[in-house]
Formats: sequence, structure tokens, C-alpha cells
Amino acid sequence: MSPVTHFLTGWMVANCVKPGRKERAIVTLACVAPDIDGFGIISELLTRNSTYPLLWFSMYHHALHTLVFAVVVTTIAFVLTKQWKISLLALLAFHIHLFEDVLGSRGPDGYQWPIPYLSPFSSKVGLTWSGQWELNAWPNVTITVILILITFWLAWRRGFSPIEMISPKSDAAFITVLRKRFPRS
Repeated sequence: MSPVTHFLTGWMVANCVKPGRKERAIVTLACVAPDIDGFGIISELLTRNSTYPLLWFSMYHHALHTLVFAVVVTTIAFVLTKQWKISLLALLAFHIHLFEDVLGSRGPDGYQWPIPYLSPFSSKVGLTWSGQWELNAWPNVTITVILILITFWLAWRRGFSPIEMISPKSDAAFITVLRKRFPRS
């Protein structure tokens, strides 16, 4: 699934409890963290016509979709928050990301990126699902649209949105506009 879908999913998980702004950001980013390796696409695109292209995306995407990295992300969440509840939400968000990828991340060429969950301890287990739909298939689009609608509803209801991670002032302005457009009855 797309990074936007993972981001919105993480924000939904963060809103399962009533953490503060920092804790919501940590859980949200934990859901996006497995795709840090996706930044390899930049070097790949920049060097694709060179003599020695850097195939970092093609070779390493999903390399961080592992139990080991899940433990690293969970540990970082605990170190930053000192809260087991937030750390466990970060772990859950990370694994929901993996589940979303197993559901809908097939490439246009039909290739299923297996999730190397037990790497580096074992390369024999690669999580896949034979019914995996393509990245741009209607189920992914539908899930993303539903997540956007829920995000707007939660923002309207609770008084904060994912924008708070970038700018609390911009978030407050967004909430004001949202509530003016859709006043409470």
C-alpha cells in the first residue's frame, strides 16, 4: 500500500488511546518506518541511465519489513516515551503496515515483494499472499479514501489532525476551517 495509507493507518492506531501529540506522532511514524528503505528510489531514479546505477530500491525495498526492525522501532518508541502502552501501539502499527503490504503491494509486473519477516535469521520465510492486489488496485484506493474520511471525522471531533506533527498552528487553523464548514449540530 502507499505511504499515505500507512501514514493514515498509523494515525488511526495512535488514536485508539488518548496519547499526547508526541505519542501520536511516534505511533504514526512507526507505521511508516518499514518503508524508510523506499528512499532508495531517489538514488535509483537519479542513476538509472548511468554506467553503474544504484538499484537500492529494487534490491532493498522491504528489507526493513522484519521482526528485528519491529523490535528496534518499538524500543525507540519506548525510549522516547517511557510508556509501554505507546511502545505496544508502535509495534501494532508496524505490523499493520506489514499486513497492508501483504494485502496490496503487488507490482504492475505481477511481482509480489515478499516480506522477509525473519531476516537476517532466516531467508526461507517470506510472507506473501497469492490474492495480493496491485498497488494501484481499487481496494487500496478505497481503503485510503476511507482512512481520509475517518481522519477528517476524528479531526473534527477531537480537535487535532495529523497536521499537528508538522505545525500545531496550522493544525489549529485547519480544525477551525473544518468545524466552520461542518458545524456541530
